[in-house]
Amino acid sequence: MATFIRRMPISYTLLLLFLSSDIGFLLGVSSFGINYGQVADNLPPPAKVVELLTSLKLTKARIYDTNPQVLSAFANSNIELIVTVENEILNQLDDPEQALQWVNTHIKPFLPDTKITGIQVGNEVFTDDDITLIQYLVPAVTNIHNAISQLGISTNILVTSPSSLAVLESSYPPSNGSFKGEIADIMTQFLSFLSTTKSPFWINAYPFFAYKDDPSEIPLEYALFNPNPGMVDPVTNLHYDNMLYAMVDAVVFAISKMGFDGIEVKVSETGWPSKGDEDESGASVENAASYNGNLVRRQMEKESTPLRPKMALEVYLFALFNEDLKPGPTSERNYGLYEPDGRIALLPKLDPLHVGVSADFNPMWKSNIIRP
Repeated sequence: MATFIRRMPISYTLLLLFLSSDIGFLLGVSSFGINYGQVADNLPPPAKVVELLTSLKLTKARIYDTNPQVLSAFANSNIELIVTVENEILNQLDDPEQALQWVNTHIKPFLPDTKITGIQVGNEVFTDDDITLIQYLVPAVTNIHNAISQLGISTNILVTSPSSLAVLESSYPPSNGSFKGEIADIMTQFLSFLSTTKSPFWINAYPFFAYKDDPSEIPLEYALFNPNPGMVDPVTNLHYDNMLYAMVDAVVFAISKMGFDGIEVKVSETGWPSKGDEDESGASVENAASYNGNLVRRQMEKESTPLRPKMALEVYLFALFNEDLKPGPTSERNYGLYEPDGRIALLPKLDPLHVGVSADFNPMWKSNIIRP
């Protein structure tokens, strides 16, 4: 292993040390979390997943439902958990009584043992294929927020909803960031809710998508956080050395143009796939290791974006595991840091750098974390 690490780029080295040890690189880094998706039929039990997260010293995680087995597994783990209301039931939460019942059933029984700190109402509702969903978003977040207050559960549970970067009409340069006109009315109502409740605006931001769609125009090193000349916004004169920070600041500008300046922008999802189809340029183990490793390093350094230099950017990496049942292109099933059996997903294909490490290298087996 030591020989292998000496020959690796720093991003690989850092990522592998993070994934294969209990050194605790991220101990005390409160701005970094992980997405724990479960669209798979071969994942380890939730209790084992909690053990894995604990071994990595991760203190924040996000799930895409309110699975009671998962919520129970996180009890007394001291891991902050963000849960999700599925898009399919948003229309029900238009009714305050239904929202109250939902919170009473899906949230209250698990508190305070499970440290639920956020409820994300839907996922990418503004750009969902079902265009009827958007009308239920603001009533749903409002009713869930009011239900929490009515039940006297916690003042620390923030209610919001993550959006795709596709909500933007323009994102380049960042100062040109603006929301699409067709969602402006409901977006204004949503931003007003966030401003009133002091909740963040969460964005799913993937430089991979931008690079895949236009690899001849977007420098790969810029997308991967690797050393590169970067770009300067001609309006603000701010320098950007990576695409993720530019994306985030474009959202900040878009929010500001709607009349809201105090809303914090956080990244609910970002990552890079280790495998893709032939037309998915850039999807590879090497690029995934670079992106994720560089992101981990920047989170350790508590970096901020150029536009908000005093506010550390909170980021949730996508994802903990590869998920074999996700629909869509091959990349959708290959964002994980780990294979479901605990092997590091970004290790097996690092040849010719791959020296002295088996393709089955699995640090988690040594501590029986993933072993049944």
